[in-house]
Amino acid sequence: MNDKEKIIELLKTKASTKQEVYRKTKSVFAEFQQYLEAKSNIINNELADKDVQVIYSSDGDFESKLKFSGDTLLFHMHSNVFDFPNSHSIHKTKYVKQDKLRSFCGVINIYNFLSDSFKYNRMNDAGYLIARVFINKDKHFFVEGDKQLGFLFNDFVNQQINTDQIDKIINETMVYALNFDLQTPNFNDVKVVSVHQILDMNNNQKLKTAKRMGYKFSFETNND
Repeated sequence: MNDKEKIIELLKTKASTKQEVYRKTKSVFAEFQQYLEAKSNIINNELADKDVQVIYSSDGDFESKLKFSGDTLLFHMHSNVFDFPNSHSIHKTKYVKQDKLRSFCGVINIYNFLSDSFKYNRMNDAGYLIARVFINKDKHFFVEGDKQLGFLFNDFVNQQINTDQIDKIINETMVYALNFDLQTPNFNDVKVVSVHQILDMNNNQKLKTAKRMGYKFSFETNND
């Protein structure tokens, strides 16, 4: 096979597969957006306390937010398609060995922020990646995350994403965020404050605020 034939073959296989994965992931993300909006309406109708609301907002085709209580979940679809390192367990499955192109996945990242971080434009505040949803060309998927988010949706070989699974993922991420309360930072971490921070505090809330989630993803544990 000459170079031209190799290029054409790669475009027919790998490049074509990546485009298919992108389209499938974008379609799934659109369903996420629909369910997030519907969930906000359903929950609001059930809440007696009107000061506690669930608010959905969209920032385009690739990003949406769900605000509830003091938390905001940010759902973001990455525009690129990814493969996994050769050592990843996904490559050891018969499902992927039968078709190497099945390992290419789109990804939807789910972050947890404090709602006040957006409300008061606290640019120094930190959010946390709490889950990543990986989707391939067959709409098989798995979720990487902590606790229930990491083991409820980990059957990549047999599990296909659908509206029922999307609803479950949204529910689990909301429960996960609600179960982690804001903790006061270590005294030594905040005892030194610059004049600039104090002068700007009323306008921009310069002191960094974030939840302490208390875990690491699997890909972080090897860096200790």
